[in-house]
This record gives sequence, structure tokens and C-alpha cells, in this order.
Amino acid sequence: MWKSTLGAAAFALGLTGAAMAQEQIRISSDWGEVTATLADNEAADALLEMLPLTIDMRDHLRQEKTGFLPSDLPELPRQRDFSTGTLGLWSSNHFVIYYSAGSVPNPGIIILGQVTGDVSIFDRSGDVTVELTHLE
Repeated sequence: MWKSTLGAAAFALGLTGAAMAQEQIRISSDWGEVTATLADNEAADALLEMLPLTIDMRDHLRQEKTGFLPSDLPELPRQRDFSTGTLGLWSSNHFVIYYSAGSVPNPGIIILGQVTGDVSIFDRSGDVTVELTHLE
């Protein structure tokens, strides 16, 4: 009897896990738009709750666009390396879109997600305003 109950619980958990897709967002600007898959963490969840959101961004070090969020996101473990298309958090409210791969100094960034489209639309000098919206 306990085997069938355990089997039913495992089946139910499997369905729940399969049904829980990672959240996606659209990042649009005058330069084009891309989609991104958010990370499965508290900071990305908090970002999702802020949407829709408009952020004025500037180019930094010819590798990223940076802008400020209206409020802080939760602090999580950080990493120094990032890939092309990484969405990150530098300080508690400093949102970053990386359009080339590289690394940052300590303390590193909190990973918020990964662009699934062609992030090279942001690979140009100058400021840009982006709008983040939830794809449902």
C-alpha cells in the first residue's frame, strides 16, 4: 500500500515540476526586442513582481547596459563570470544586460536570467530606454 501511495506522490510531484515553466520576460527598446528566461531565485522573482518596468540604461565598458531599478532586490550568492546575454544585478538595484561575455570584480553579480534572443541589439554606444514586461 505504501508503495502505491509513494508512487502517486512521485507522479504528482513530477506533474507539478513539469508544469512549472521558468518565467520569461520581453526586453524592448527602440533598437529592437529580445526575450529572456529568468533565473529560479528570489531576486528574479522580485524583479518579476516589479513588471512592467521602464529603465533608462547607459553603456558601460562596451560590454553591458546598466540602469537602476525602482527598489532593491534580495541579496543572493554572487559570481564573477558572465556569458553573452546574462541579466545580472550589480548592486541591490543596479540592473545589467551583458551583450558580451566576461567577468566583473568582487563582489560579483547576482544572476537574474539569460537572454534567449539576439542580445547584440544592445552592442552599441549610447543610452537606451528599455521596457521589461512579463510574457505570460
